[in-house]
Amino acid sequence: MAQPFSLSACDVVGFDLDHTLCRYNLPESARLIYNSFAQFLVKEKGYDEESLTLTPEDWDFCCKGLALDLEDGTFVKLAADGTVLRASHGTRMMTPEALAEAYGKKNWRHCATDKHCAASNVDIPCCSGKCYFYDNYFDLPGALLCAKVVDSLTKQNRGQKTFDFWKDVVAGIQHNFKMSAFKVHGVCRAHPDKGTNP
Repeated sequence: MAQPFSLSACDVVGFDLDHTLCRYNLPESARLIYNSFAQFLVKEKGYDEESLTLTPEDWDFCCKGLALDLEDGTFVKLAADGTVLRASHGTRMMTPEALAEAYGKKNWRHCATDKHCAASNVDIPCCSGKCYFYDNYFDLPGALLCAKVVDSLTKQNRGQKTFDFWKDVVAGIQHNFKMSAFKVHGVCRAHPDKGTNP
């Protein structure tokens, strides 16, 4: 017979933000996530300090299901069939005319309509490794930051067609989520059975 489970026997409980039993303070957690990554990109990678400044309106950019084209800095929102519903270069939204000219009724260039995207586990066509899907609440601050990075790079390098900042975003993820960041009162959360860390 299985032993009974009691939350009172747990020191730490982790929850997935999208399927949770507790209420997150989304505005506060989004600011915390955004600021930690923005400070890393500015201080460690030399990106423009302008990305550290946000207005309340900046958050309107964020919505689940955005895909970032890692080559050209375009964000797209796709329909279930892979056609583009809206697009922006960085935070700059494309006009309906520009959207129709760029995409028409065609599938987005990174989509293969005969496959499901297991990597992002969403009901849209599978996409190539040249894009990133922002499909959960923890990711949305990253979408806004990447859009502001594209804005900054576009302003600095007029006419630039490709962008090479994703490696720095990945470095930020590695920096912010390294195991040493998860120590509490001398006990490592990832290995509570190991006891006190020196």
